[in-house]
Amino acid sequence: MPIPVTCPNCQTRFNVGNQHAGKTGACPKCKGQITIPEVGNEVIIHAPELEAGAKDSKGKSVLKPIKRKETKFNATSFAVIAGLAVLAIAVAWLMGHSELAGYEIWVLAGGAILIGPLMAYAGYSFLRDDELGAYEGSSLLVRSLSCGLVYAFLWGVYMYIGTQIFATEDWEAGLGAVQLMGLCVPILGRGTFAAFVCFDLDPPTGFFHYTLYLLVTVGLRFVMGLPFLPGMG
Repeated sequence: MPIPVTCPNCQTRFNVGNQHAGKTGACPKCKGQITIPEVGNEVIIHAPELEAGAKDSKGKSVLKPIKRKETKFNATSFAVIAGLAVLAIAVAWLMGHSELAGYEIWVLAGGAILIGPLMAYAGYSFLRDDELGAYEGSSLLVRSLSCGLVYAFLWGVYMYIGTQIFATEDWEAGLGAVQLMGLCVPILGRGTFAAFVCFDLDPPTGFFHYTLYLLVTVGLRFVMGLPFLPGMG
């Protein structure tokens, strides 16, 4: 193996054979005296192994990298959700043009509960962060069901607080913008927190996830001929 040598006088670099190790000679450029280093004084840098970890009898790595499975867009799920959305709009229109009488509150509650898990699932499908991994299978279904039911429950909380704080006459006649904002802000905060707990969504994404559900339910109220929000004149 050639020995690398650097002339201390002119800094010229060159290689000499192992047979010259430890000898003194002249630099081929400046003719200055150079002492060739011994072979044992060489510093050998070994390249790191490309594959660390356990190996088999042939020296090959027996470990396999863990590949994260990314969930892809599912056309079937999208078609089902879109079909259910159209069905919900049709049902809302029919309900709005029928005699609901004293059953209106039950129809609204049932609709909020049915739509909740569907919208939670649909919203997560495109708001999730694939870099952090994604829930799927039974875990995703359970989380969507839990989150959707919480979203529906928040409508009940909104109604209960509104009817308890404000007089019946004011509630039926319509509240002011500031009063409605005072009711909505705490509900939005709790909906955002529910999205964070169920899907590990960061606050801004969780806010949009819950807002998506609100927009759909508010839109269905409009189709039924009702005010966008309960308590709105």
